[in-house]
Amino acid sequence: MRGDGQAAGWEPGLHLYSDPRVLNVARAMAAVSSTEALLLAGLVVCCYWNSLSCGFVFDDVSAILDNKDLRPSTPLRNLFLNDFWGTPMAEERSHKSYRPLTVLTFRLNYMVSELSAASYHLLNVLLHVLVCVLFLRACRLFLDHKHSLMAALLFAVHPIHTEAVTGVVGRAELLSSIFLLAAFLAYTKSTSPNHSIVWSPIALTVILVAMATLCKEQGITVVGICCVYEVFVAQGFTLPLLLDTVRHYALGKDGFPLALMQTLLKLIVLVISTLLLVIVRVQVIQSQLPVFTRFDNPAAVSPSPSRQLTFNYLLPVNAWLLLFPSALCCDWTMGTIPLVESLLDTRNLATLLFYGSLGFLALHSLRHNHRSAKTVIMALSFMVLPFVPASNLFFPVGFVVAERVLYVPSMGFCVLIAHGFKVLSRKGILKRFSWVLMALLLTTHAVKTFQRNWDWESEYTLFTAALKVNKNNAKLWNNVGHALENQNDYNMALRYFLQATRVQPDDIGAHMNVGRTYKNLNQSREAEAAYLVAKALMPQVIPGKKYATRVAPNHLNVYINLANLIRANESRLEEADQLYRQAISMRPDFKQAYISRGELLLKMNKLTEAREAYLRALDLDRTNADLWYNLAIVHIEMKQPQEALDNFNQALEISPKHKLALFNSALLMQESGDPKFWPEANRRFLLYVEEEPQDANGYFNLGMLAMDANEDEAAERWMKKAIRLQPGFRSALFNLALLYSQAKRETDTLPVLDELLRHHPDHVKGLILKGDILMNHKKDTRGAKVCFERIVALDPTNVQGKHNLCVVYFEERNLQKAESCLMETLAMAPNEEYVKRHLNIVRGKMAAMNAAGQPLSKPLPSLPAEGAAAAEEEARKAQAGQDGSSEEASGKQMNGRKPQESLDASQADKRTKAKKNINDIEEKRAAALKRLEEIERILSTE
Repeated sequence: MRGDGQAAGWEPGLHLYSDPRVLNVARAMAAVSSTEALLLAGLVVCCYWNSLSCGFVFDDVSAILDNKDLRPSTPLRNLFLNDFWGTPMAEERSHKSYRPLTVLTFRLNYMVSELSAASYHLLNVLLHVLVCVLFLRACRLFLDHKHSLMAALLFAVHPIHTEAVTGVVGRAELLSSIFLLAAFLAYTKSTSPNHSIVWSPIALTVILVAMATLCKEQGITVVGICCVYEVFVAQGFTLPLLLDTVRHYALGKDGFPLALMQTLLKLIVLVISTLLLVIVRVQVIQSQLPVFTRFDNPAAVSPSPSRQLTFNYLLPVNAWLLLFPSALCCDWTMGTIPLVESLLDTRNLATLLFYGSLGFLALHSLRHNHRSAKTVIMALSFMVLPFVPASNLFFPVGFVVAERVLYVPSMGFCVLIAHGFKVLSRKGILKRFSWVLMALLLTTHAVKTFQRNWDWESEYTLFTAALKVNKNNAKLWNNVGHALENQNDYNMALRYFLQATRVQPDDIGAHMNVGRTYKNLNQSREAEAAYLVAKALMPQVIPGKKYATRVAPNHLNVYINLANLIRANESRLEEADQLYRQAISMRPDFKQAYISRGELLLKMNKLTEAREAYLRALDLDRTNADLWYNLAIVHIEMKQPQEALDNFNQALEISPKHKLALFNSALLMQESGDPKFWPEANRRFLLYVEEEPQDANGYFNLGMLAMDANEDEAAERWMKKAIRLQPGFRSALFNLALLYSQAKRETDTLPVLDELLRHHPDHVKGLILKGDILMNHKKDTRGAKVCFERIVALDPTNVQGKHNLCVVYFEERNLQKAESCLMETLAMAPNEEYVKRHLNIVRGKMAAMNAAGQPLSKPLPSLPAEGAAAAEEEARKAQAGQDGSSEEASGKQMNGRKPQESLDASQADKRTKAKKNINDIEEKRAAALKRLEEIERILSTE
């Protein structure tokens, strides 16, 4: 016992700081020169430059392409309310991965280059360079100059990092590692040379730990690394000495020395800070763990001892990947690693060997106080502690093995390898061999990393490469099928989906994929059979038990897909509705079921129920612009235009560039007939054509607005633009001809009408307008007669065409035929005054000629001025009034006023939303044109 009251066992810790020069030398060694930084950067760039040509694959699709939190239109606060994938943390389906700082960097990428994958990959590479430099600086605290650089070089090229660096979602690992290393380096400066506590580095450490945790959850484990460093490196304790010191002071033989009190105080601050972070994290996830199924992690739902044996066996599997990273795979879920179900399974020997080796290294290093022991202790702390959250030992996670979570543990592994090399190189006979071995290791790892990057070029290359490693994972077969499906190679995709069902017969998702592919191949019967198999695999509803705790929520989409398939048959609409209601009964917050049911109810003309379905969906998600759009369509069908316009405005407030909402709200304003709405309608049409510059309908309706406002030049420009984009655009051609006719530009009118009739030879209104111009302006009676005869042949009940043909007979001096024709016309329209007047004119002329003894075939003057004027006026009224307004009204019909159709539900976890919007617009456009033609046909018959 020392006379100053300190235990003899405390001397190692005091000795470490007894000379300030020792601390200064240690800190100087931790510095990284610019040459070393450039060397690391150059090596990383050489290994990863080909990653810049890779796209968004696998989890990148959900985290980047489908994540609305990246878009500038999404409020920034949403990043702190939603999980990593953009799902609100409050929702049960949320993954509970809270990484707002990582998502913020994605959003910054989007601001710079939107969805250009190269910029995302470039930033990942640069972040990996920064991690390597920080790691080198940390290594300098445990290794000498040469071997710390060796560890950093090995870390820079290790193939296990390709998933974290080349996969964009791996940025969470990179950012978390940067703050983790920064926090650790800050903490190493928390003790001054005179043994006093420096609080500013500790405060900085706490801040950096919080930032690391906001990038990825494992960042909090750096607190454990700091504690290990404080006790076994900074204070120089060994395990026996630590136990002896604790026992000594526990017995109260001496008072606590100041240095020990300061150490305890620092550790207490770290622990309390950690607990506060954990409490906040638990509050963020609302005390709910994410729900994982046996397809994600089979061992998690297995009984004992299979669960414990499998989870422990996964530890040597991960260690093997670090040691021999040759067989790498992007997905280790489902049947990749069979369960260890018995104590007699030989794989348990690997578990025992792993624990034996780890225990030996830990105990040996903890019993000694030399520098080598401290290096091993810190290497083990970097290996073990960051891996604990992903180990499945304390709580299940959503994967079996994930290479990206080995990013930080590989730091400790690289330190161990470099330290082992240092030990070997001390022996003369092994020195040269060890250098050759290290050079070979660095070279092979660098080559493997470069080659592995090509696997991440596309989803097809990634998943086919994974199948070379493991053919027992149904998810991989499914994912290759999805990749082929995105290339529209449905026949080949079907082969992979069917193979997935053979590998995992109870995989509901695989059967759903088979059904969807059969549907894409127009094999409805086979598609329904596949969906029924998937439905049969679903669990039965158990009252009072949450559905999501027993199966993946997205499997409920089997009801949606099956209902969407069978509702194409008008006689099975009620059956489809029953399926939607069954899905809702299993999960009352299943938003997609309400959306799909609303579409069906609208089709069934059950408008009140459809509105209720959409309102229920809006209760679940009021930020969904498509839902507001769908509700607007319901209100239009219910003849409630003001409510519809309010819903359209809500959709546009959420998504200012919502194409269908822009188009249809503008049409609604235009159809209101109130000129005060026209400027806003024009603005929305202009926004629409910016988003859809190849859609002729947008330009056509701009032209209609200009015609309403008597802006003839603008109307002509927009109509011509629509016709250039869509030659033969029926309504645009007719309205352009009508525009020219009303402006007395008959010379320009005829070529347009000829083009209209070339594409649409049965266009009655075009024939009427052309015949009128030929007869009244070109004096081409024969040409006009052809037009009117064509009209009568197409529609014998067409009063206007029949009347004009009668006028032609009069012009041809065939009074008897003209009289007969007009009588037939009057029989069809007995209330038309102008027909009566013209008949009287013809009869009067016939009577006068008979009285004068003139033959009725003698050349006649034209109809009396009032008669000719009346005929022309009536024709113009019919053209500009009945014809023009009818055609114009047809042209203004909604652009396929249908609800915003949902994605095929089985692809809810896939990333086809951008393609979906374009396809929806194309479908609605086709429906709109069909509807225009139908309405025009009806109006023509009237």
